[in-house]
Amino acid sequence: MNQPAHKQIEVQIMAQTYLLACPADGEAALREAVTKVDHAMCRIRDAGKVKARDRIAVLAALNIAYELHQKEPGGFRNTSFGQTESGEWPEPSERLQHLIERLDQALAHDGQLL
Repeated sequence: MNQPAHKQIEVQIMAQTYLLACPADGEAALREAVTKVDHAMCRIRDAGKVKARDRIAVLAALNIAYELHQKEPGGFRNTSFGQTESGEWPEPSERLQHLIERLDQALAHDGQLL
C-alpha cells in the first residue's frame, strides 16, 4: 500500500498549537525547525521588551534569517539590502540594528500590534 506524500503533524510554538503539513519523510526536519522557531520566539518574549505575538514572530524570523545569511558565503552581500550610497557594507551588527529599526517603523503604524 502506498504511503501518502504528505502528513499532518501537531506542534506547539509559544504554547499555541499548530497543525502543519509536511512530506512523509520530513517530520524530523520540520520538528527541528519548529523547535528552533519556538526557542527564538520564547527568547524574545522572555526578554520582556516585546509582548505582541506578531512582533515576536517577525523578530524571530529576522534573527533566524540573519543567522542563515551569516552562514552563507557573502551573507547579506547577496542582496542589495543595507548597502550604503557609496556601495560599502556596514558591520553585521549595524545591519541587524537597521533591520530592527525598519521593522519597528513599519509595525508602529499598526496600532493593533501594541
